[in-house]
Amino acid sequence: MQTDFYFVLGLVFAVLAIPSIFSAYAEGRSPRLSALLVLISGGLLAYAVTTKPGGYEVAEIPSVVIAVIGQLLP
Repeated sequence: MQTDFYFVLGLVFAVLAIPSIFSAYAEGRSPRLSALLVLISGGLLAYAVTTKPGGYEVAEIPSVVIAVIGQLLP
């Protein structure tokens, strides 16, 4: 279940990187924070996919996200 948590955390960081990239581009800034978020999310996703036997399928991603959220909430 630890790999599921890393997978979901990587997805969250990837989703947060998207608005940061557009914001930096619109303001003419260097996208340093977005690049860092992309690297972190890529590392977490790669670790989770390579560590879990069989990896993840696209169809099971929503159930993995719900399971991790269910574990975090009391």
